Amino acid sequence: MPTATLTETKKSNLFIVLSGIFLTNALIAELIGVKIFSLEDTLGVPRAQLPLLDDFVLDFNLAAGVVLWPVVFITTDIINEYYGKNGVRKISFLTAGFIAYAFVVISITTSLSPADFWLDVNSQDAEGNPFDVNFAFNRVYRQGLGIIVGSLCAFLLGQLLDVFVFQKLRRITGSNRIWLRATGSTLVSQLIDSYLVLFIAFYFLAPAGTRWSVAQVISVGIVNYSYKFVVAILLTPLLYIAHYIIDRYLGQELAENMMQEASSDTSFF
Repeated sequence: MPTATLTETKKSNLFIVLSGIFLTNALIAELIGVKIFSLEDTLGVPRAQLPLLDDFVLDFNLAAGVVLWPVVFITTDIINEYYGKNGVRKISFLTAGFIAYAFVVISITTSLSPADFWLDVNSQDAEGNPFDVNFAFNRVYRQGLGIIVGSLCAFLLGQLLDVFVFQKLRRITGSNRIWLRATGSTLVSQLIDSYLVLFIAFYFLAPAGTRWSVAQVISVGIVNYSYKFVVAILLTPLLYIAHYIIDRYLGQELAENMMQEASSDTSFF
């Protein structure tokens, strides 16, 4: 196979794999995000009971999607490193479109009339208690419009901000200090992401009578961002492992050429 063809094949294959990881984890994270879990109970440690604004006492109760979002953050930085702004924008807008499509399909599916025999078969839980399976199905899969809009807006803005900060830091660090540009860009972008989704979903677009106060939004945002901050730092070694594997696959010369090309555009849009 000619060298030029082999090079393009490697670049295409890598982008397909990274895009698949990115899209799959982002979509699943959105779907499972409706579940709120207790981080302290999961780890078997005492609850934090943090006294925050307006006397709010908060624990680390988080959306289940946070389990997978760190994978999305890492994949974003890797795509950013080798494909630059255009690569991140391409997969981010594509993923947002697929997430919106998934919510449309779910909305249609949850509006379908359930079959009688399906309701009868699932009319009780394992302990014999009455159980409305159709209500449970709809409750799990449906999310409010505010959450969907807030999540998509926060996702896209966070991605654009991440790639912008990443490339600016790369101009300063060169090819060294991967941890600084990757972790730094993630921490900045997730600060905006954490608050944007909360303000849109629970303040601006919240139904009457369910709107959070500004103090509550800020308090919950502090808890969410604290978790993301710690996870972003803990996962930094995975970036070096991913770089090692990718550089071995591409070859050092091709990898360096791709990273140099990727760093040429540091504009926001």
